[in-house]
Amino acid sequence: MKTGSCVCGKVALSFDRFERPLRSCHCIQCRKQTGTYVTAGHVLDSELTLTGEEHLTWYRASNFASRGFCQHCGSLLIWKKDDSDFTSVMAGCIDGRTDAPLVAHIFVDEKGDYYELNDGVPAHSGTFGVVSD
Repeated sequence: MKTGSCVCGKVALSFDRFERPLRSCHCIQCRKQTGTYVTAGHVLDSELTLTGEEHLTWYRASNFASRGFCQHCGSLLIWKKDDSDFTSVMAGCIDGRTDAPLVAHIFVDEKGDYYELNDGVPAHSGTFGVVSD
């Protein structure tokens, strides 16, 4: 069982495994919300348990998805595409190991100039379908 939470602990989550390997998003929205890029993996909604949902606030980041974060400490925890059966869980909120490989960097044409991508993981200028699959 994987567990995770926000910094203050008011929102927690648990699930058995990531349904899809991790992707790192370097888009401007992710960078502005976190100060850097985010890494997340899909978890089936039927497998995801959230506690403290009353402390979760949703930010409508685009016309097709929302970001869920703790209204107290500001931790970004999840990303949810409209009408999907999965939720993307931020790898950084997981307690311990994710046991999921990083398989892609997306929106690298928007990445910050203060870091390099030299890990050998495939990098894409857009999503190339990796967000919606």
